[in-house]
Amino acid sequence: MAKTSGNGAERPYDIVLFGATGFVGALTAEYLALHAPGSCRWAVAGRDRARLERLRERLTAIAPGCATLPLLHADAADPDSLRTLAESTRVIATTVGPYLWHGEELVAACAEAGTDYADLCGEAEFTDRVYLRYDVRARETGARLVHSCGFDAVVPDLGVYFTVERLPEDVPLRVDGFVRTNAFFSGGTLASALTALSRGPQLVRAARERRLYEPRQPGRRTRAALGAPHFSRETGLWALPLPTLDAQVVTRSAAVRPRYGPDFRYRHFAGVKSLPVALAAEAGAGAGVALAHVPAARNYLLRRYASGSGPDEARRRASWFSARFVGTGGGRRVLTEVTGGDPGYDESSKMLAESVLSLAFDDLPATAGQVTPAVAMGDALLDRLRAAGLRFRVADTR
Repeated sequence: MAKTSGNGAERPYDIVLFGATGFVGALTAEYLALHAPGSCRWAVAGRDRARLERLRERLTAIAPGCATLPLLHADAADPDSLRTLAESTRVIATTVGPYLWHGEELVAACAEAGTDYADLCGEAEFTDRVYLRYDVRARETGARLVHSCGFDAVVPDLGVYFTVERLPEDVPLRVDGFVRTNAFFSGGTLASALTALSRGPQLVRAARERRLYEPRQPGRRTRAALGAPHFSRETGLWALPLPTLDAQVVTRSAAVRPRYGPDFRYRHFAGVKSLPVALAAEAGAGAGVALAHVPAARNYLLRRYASGSGPDEARRRASWFSARFVGTGGGRRVLTEVTGGDPGYDESSKMLAESVLSLAFDDLPATAGQVTPAVAMGDALLDRLRAAGLRFRVADTR
């Protein structure tokens, strides 16, 4: 029997994966082929039928039941096709970025149709703009709009959630996150990063407009602080501030969940073992920002690392990440750690797939509008990711 969506309409699919023929999209499709329950009615969508057919052949080789997997046509530049897509399913996952250029129409369609939505977005300007334009409508229709369901920002969001649960309640809390990895990036990740770096004024304006409309909890304060480069004795790492979307996602979870206390602060860092490497990383980051503002350099990099490309399987097998979180409050300190394999692709595709499976099948809190992974799925997603091989552990307490 077909299941119903949040707005009561019967839908033929539980999950649709849009952008399934891209690099991360295909990895996500492979994960769903191997791990979606037999009762899950899912489909893949994109604009190129031939590429979808080749993907289905690839999936059938690892999961024979995919021989009849539905292939749906949708184009990010065709709003009508996106509306049809959103109305056909209970949950949509999308890997089509940069989201600032290719993502808004699908968010709009999901907000209107009452369809749950999940992406891999790390673009702060995009999340702020769609919050301003579609959060209210999504709350009316019951749609959950969940951005950043990959390494950015599931790891810090659930890592801090896991940490806070081990600290005292109803006291001011401070958490610092330190991320390490040896992984490579894909062309799609580079395109999103260069787009964000080249749009400083627009990013600041969107954030300012959001602050004017976003509700605040009386008697509670949550904030993300950039912090300064320093040596962390708790982790033994040099800490370099990361001005990414991750800290904003964490503080948005904290603003909704009283468990984070009356006064919560989060800082997000890259953790580096050696001081010379830390200094080189700082210099490299500055050069990257400068190049992003030079059109010729930006276009060269985008051509050199085309969207849809990424590290091969051998390189991904050798990749890893570690995220450590130091939480303090009420006279107590806890050190936690989240670890896994290749963060940008293997683990991100796993996180996105488990997020949409959670949205489709788990007993979740009643939420709607633009919500974070921790708010939308919380313990359910944490349990899923631990079962899927990611490790969340308490390393030390005092």
